[in-house]
Amino acid sequence: MSAHDLDAATDAAPTDTGDKRRWIALAIVMTAAFMDLVDATIVNIAIPSIERDLGASIGAIQWITAGYALAFAAGLITGGRLGDIYGRKRLFLLGTAGFTLASALCGFAANQEMLIASRLLQGVAAAMMVPQVLSIVHATFPAHERGKVFGLFGAIVGLGAVSGPLLGALLTQWNIAGLEWRPIFLINLPVGIAGLLLGRKFITESKAPKALRLDLVGVLLVTTALLMLIYPLTRGRELDWPLWGYLMMAGSLPIFGVLVAYEKYKTRKDGSPLVELSLFRVKSFAAGIAVQLTFGVVMGIFFLVWTLYMQIGLGWTPLRAGLTGVPFSIAVSVAAGLSVQKLVPRFGRKVLQAGALTMTAGVLLYIVEAGRYGTGIASWQMIPPLVVMGLGMGLIVAPLTDAVLSEVPREHAGSASGLINTTTQMGNALGLGLVSVVFFGVIDGKPAPKSPTEAGLAFADAFQNAMGWVAVVLAVIFLVMFALPAKPKQHLEGGGEEPEPVGKEPVLTH
Repeated sequence: MSAHDLDAATDAAPTDTGDKRRWIALAIVMTAAFMDLVDATIVNIAIPSIERDLGASIGAIQWITAGYALAFAAGLITGGRLGDIYGRKRLFLLGTAGFTLASALCGFAANQEMLIASRLLQGVAAAMMVPQVLSIVHATFPAHERGKVFGLFGAIVGLGAVSGPLLGALLTQWNIAGLEWRPIFLINLPVGIAGLLLGRKFITESKAPKALRLDLVGVLLVTTALLMLIYPLTRGRELDWPLWGYLMMAGSLPIFGVLVAYEKYKTRKDGSPLVELSLFRVKSFAAGIAVQLTFGVVMGIFFLVWTLYMQIGLGWTPLRAGLTGVPFSIAVSVAAGLSVQKLVPRFGRKVLQAGALTMTAGVLLYIVEAGRYGTGIASWQMIPPLVVMGLGMGLIVAPLTDAVLSEVPREHAGSASGLINTTTQMGNALGLGLVSVVFFGVIDGKPAPKSPTEAGLAFADAFQNAMGWVAVVLAVIFLVMFALPAKPKQHLEGGGEEPEPVGKEPVLTH
């Protein structure tokens, strides 16, 4: 979830605390946030079913997942600024309508090309809808009630993490009306329509008194650079890694350079750059962005190859795969709660580093078990590594944003938080693109399997290789974390009222 220019959001006068309508408005925006979170996690579990039904290629499968993350990342900051300028309620309803329409197009997709295009549209719509959620909360609730609201958001994040894969597994397994995977998207229709009708009635309109201007050139440059990097990764395997792919990836670097130069110009011109480059002079923020990016890569690789390993390699049903992931989700939720409330205030940065090491230990344990048991591995044998990985992830994801923001100047807190979320989504898209290299590259290097057992063993080997790379990246993350503050500073000013906890909001990752 993006927090964009939240200082501007807090300038809006909250509605009367006696107004019960604000709690209905909260339920509406929280449902939208839940819908976005579940949609991101629900798709992975249905990937094998989509592949079979549409005859989707591996590249198409990667774009169905990475395309959403890329479109969402590219539009997050701009979506937030549009809400500040034209009204958060207006943009929230527009984004919800677009998300609902895109969900219908996904559900009725006739081929892989239509599904990819619809997922891109869905990502763009989410980028308009999601950033408004937190701003609407800030504009609707007085400061003393926001702690309770953030607590509710934390519960929603935890619920979404558990229910997304399970809901996807059930909807796919039940094969409602012979629709197979399609209900995972169509379920958004009644929710989205209800959100539109109720949102028009109960959400109060608000705008930022001093909204930053749009930076559409910055959006175009960053999107172009990312496409030049990710497109060859996803298509290269199918096309036998042509020369133009390598040239395109190399060409993305100068485009990133042009982006930096333009953002400097934009800062001098009107003070409204897409990326606030001065933030990178803060060592902890620069290190934190590196952690967010690489952690996004880890998540992008792991969740896709994990699904493919269980359902295609091991031949498990969607429901069995979904249920196998429940201990992981519960471990993440438990560790996240403990890290924020008990551990980080006492031990600071060491908690995040312990999380990286714990997650690495879980990954290595998973590699050992996958190698030892092969295609005969059982769900219960996966529980120990999954629980260890989940505990490690929970120790990282909940306090990381606050650690990254702790030394950022107050006036840039909103921009910094939006950039953090954008970077995470970009890392996720990059990780999904790298699946071609670290996972399918291993399968392609083996002789064509002559039996399901041989195919399963090939997938198990590929899974181990991908997890090995995940372990390496986690080790790098551990080292980079030394640049984070030993103990995150509190965002307090001169004994006054505590500013809004920009870094403590729940961050929805895809």
